[in-house]
Amino acid sequence: MTALQKNQQTDLLSRLYDMKQKQLLQASQQADSLRYRVLSAEADAISEALKAIR
Repeated sequence: MTALQKNQQTDLLSRLYDMKQKQLLQASQQADSLRYRVLSAEADAISEALKAIR
């Protein structure tokens, strides 16, 4: 993977992670704990992907 590709992938994953965090905040204010757990698992997976790239 070239440096440019790595930066592009990092930028994309960072944006996805930020959006997922906003969704988590919204879900935490609702009673649907299953939705929160799913969103949390997705955020964790994106975070791990970011760590693997960096």
